[in-house]
Amino acid sequence: MARPVTLFTGQWADMPLDDLARKSREFGYQGLELACWGDHFDVTRALEENGYCAAKRDQLERHDLACYAISNHLVGQAVCDRIDERHKAILPPHVWGDGDPAGVNARAAEEMKNTARAAQKMGVSVVNGFTGSSIWHLLYSFPPVPESMIEAGFAEFADRWHPILDVFAECGVRFALEVHPTEIAFDIFTAERALRALGRREEFGFNFDPSHLHWQGVSSVEFIRTFSDRIYHVHIKDAIVTLNGRTGILASHLNFGDPRRGWDFRSPGRGGVDFEEIIRALNQAGYEGPLSVEWEDCGMDREHGATEAARFVKNLDFAPSNVQFDAAFAES
Repeated sequence: MARPVTLFTGQWADMPLDDLARKSREFGYQGLELACWGDHFDVTRALEENGYCAAKRDQLERHDLACYAISNHLVGQAVCDRIDERHKAILPPHVWGDGDPAGVNARAAEEMKNTARAAQKMGVSVVNGFTGSSIWHLLYSFPPVPESMIEAGFAEFADRWHPILDVFAECGVRFALEVHPTEIAFDIFTAERALRALGRREEFGFNFDPSHLHWQGVSSVEFIRTFSDRIYHVHIKDAIVTLNGRTGILASHLNFGDPRRGWDFRSPGRGGVDFEEIIRALNQAGYEGPLSVEWEDCGMDREHGATEAARFVKNLDFAPSNVQFDAAFAES
């Protein structure tokens, strides 16, 4: 089993897609996970312009690249978030509108419905993304947080995402939440709670990304084992914990790349994530989809890193055995 190795384009949205596609093939990738920003994939144009999706496919095929998923993390974030000025920088103007929070939430929800329709037209069956969360700010329980506030947050999440997921179901497309701090689900317990809130409907699963689990101290392997039937897509992304007694795991309001932080992202294979055990767990779970590199490392040239990462993932991946290693000694 040779799972395709792809590159998520979100961190490369400053580069025209045709240039990135050419480079990605040179880097060693077999496909791209297209972000719905930059010129990489436009949801509105996909729905309104005949031939847009076919042209995108042709553009990738010219560089011998496939597309297995599109991703709309930025808009998904605004579905459940408490909207403020930060969101203006990440949202399309037609979703931001006048910035009224309720309006932004509503327009983001409609855009995610349209993303499912656009994915169907593009011929992909998975949309990766975020959900946002109205209760992330309640993470530390002081002032004391009554359980009713947490319950209300999960209920609001379900109320906002059920109509979106109804469209995903109509389109035959699945939504894969990247379990991540600031989302409704950020570890194993909250991921389970999110599934329960939605009645475990099949349209909702996870884009497994070990980097966000690693620095929290959550086992990536246990996540895969817990949600083996809900791993709809996989990101290959690494992180490192660098606690030295002066900073904590909450990163001290220091931005990514600051050496004083207690953790940061690293190019795959250069952090602390145990990818060997992850591949074994994915094999046990029967995952056969792409391994998509989400490349982030403030301390490394990104083209060098992306090339190295493609080689790393190809060398990392292996098929499971279909026999016991000592089967040759079994009695006939």
